[in-house]
Amino acid sequence: MFELSFIWAGIIAFAVLTYVILDGFDLGVGILFPLAEGEREKAMMMNSVAPIWDGNETWLVLGGGGLFAVFPLAYAVIMPALYMPIILMLLALIFRGVAFEYRWRTERWKPVWDIAFFGGSIVAAFMQGIALGALVQGIEVADRAYAGGWWDWLSLFSVLTGFAVVVGYALLGATWIIMKTEGNLQRQMQNHAWWLGAGTLGFIGIVSIMTPFQDPVYFHRWFNLPGSIFSVLMPGALLAAAWALFTGLKAGKDNQPFLAAISIFVLCFIGIGISFYPNIVPPSLTIVEAAAPDKSLRFALVGTVVLVPMILAYTAYAYWVFRGKIDPAEGYH
Repeated sequence: MFELSFIWAGIIAFAVLTYVILDGFDLGVGILFPLAEGEREKAMMMNSVAPIWDGNETWLVLGGGGLFAVFPLAYAVIMPALYMPIILMLLALIFRGVAFEYRWRTERWKPVWDIAFFGGSIVAAFMQGIALGALVQGIEVADRAYAGGWWDWLSLFSVLTGFAVVVGYALLGATWIIMKTEGNLQRQMQNHAWWLGAGTLGFIGIVSIMTPFQDPVYFHRWFNLPGSIFSVLMPGALLAAAWALFTGLKAGKDNQPFLAAISIFVLCFIGIGISFYPNIVPPSLTIVEAAAPDKSLRFALVGTVVLVPMILAYTAYAYWVFRGKIDPAEGYH
């Protein structure tokens, strides 16, 4: 049971991280959408993600479905605690998805779908950040059930993480557009990426300072051996990623800023994992306690060993087919 539950925790963590990276730049493009100058640039921004946005969200389904299947107790605790932000996130993703299809089929209502694309992107990102903050600050559990109130998810810390995710996703979106476009739009996003990068790092610093004070366990883990080693290594790695981001922007590189922004998100995700371990729902529900019976874990793992490589192969193929710069004269639709 111990080994299987931790294998599954790794699989779900991988699915969530993949979703955050892939749908992060996707949502970031929507957040930056109002900054486009004219219809041509708006079309280029949407075309840069139109072939892949729905595939990116496959990882959200895998992460959520996997949590329900193999960690049912965690699912039963997290959902009541985060009903509101999760519902708002899903509604925002629906409006955003509809905007992708409807915007190209109308002229009169195009401004409405522009708002839906932008609004859906920023609300989804903000709600994901709030859900993350609520999870980090801890969910009250009693008798294997959620014991908190309806508004426990809403706090200064969760709102702060909400803004942090919005700015971080916008950074991913800006660096993605830098990689996929040329000319005026690329230069705009290079300028935006400077302050978005600085804002992202600023939010990371504030959240990192506040996190150890959300629960004594976090403080003990980060400031006592061996955890204090990570307190030195993680900031060092983050500074290296930040250096790669800003030097790439200064040199006008196409790919380096995007890869550096992804590295920043990966490092932050690792930091969250260090804070949480061995809990899956902080501060008290562990991975082992929340896991389904051993037979269920084995049964689900058989299908996952086949399914995940297939999803990875499809995702890689889709990105390969639509690689390179966007041609302004051509459209995906």
